[in-house]
Amino acid sequence: MLSIKNLRENYSKGQLLEKDIPAHPVDLFDAWFQLSLSSAVKEPNAMVLSTVNAKNQPRSRVVLLKDYSKDGFVFYTNYESDKGVEIENNPNVCLNFLWLEMEKQVRIEGVATKVSEHESTEYFNSRPDGSKIGAIISNQSKPIMSREELNKRLSDFDITSPIVKPKHWGGYIIKPNVIEFWQGRANRLHDRIEYILVNDQWGFHRLQP
Repeated sequence: MLSIKNLRENYSKGQLLEKDIPAHPVDLFDAWFQLSLSSAVKEPNAMVLSTVNAKNQPRSRVVLLKDYSKDGFVFYTNYESDKGVEIENNPNVCLNFLWLEMEKQVRIEGVATKVSEHESTEYFNSRPDGSKIGAIISNQSKPIMSREELNKRLSDFDITSPIVKPKHWGGYIIKPNVIEFWQGRANRLHDRIEYILVNDQWGFHRLQP
């Protein structure tokens, strides 16, 4: 049986050098994300979202990125879920993308705010009906007695009525102030470039691995 202590990979698929780095981190993120789309990465828009609850306990879960620009990174959820409540109380969050197939990782620190109701409605209406209904019938993060109860809510839903976005459902945009890019390298001497926003200007430096 292989010991966990002996599990290791030697990374050799890329490098991240200062001479190749753009002035704005989202330009580099876009280059990496586009590469992930052509590199058979499964769910390249999956990202770990970390928040902090009222007890100062960090909590993480995987959500899906639905849009990004130099304004920030967007995802959608139930505002009354655990993560929604935690963001309401403390909007400082962290995102993490791991693309193992490319030996790349991106960590994003920033502040989350709600997107407009119009933007949330527009995205909600673009979703498959099943996803819309799921957002309506599920009180996300709240306890439920059984899977059967959830299935009954689904079967009881009136599919002949208009499927309207709930008020408690919508998007967040994370406006970044720190973005770190990690490229796996041999001998654990990985490349780490950290961008920091200061006075609305991005600068970067190399971090030791």
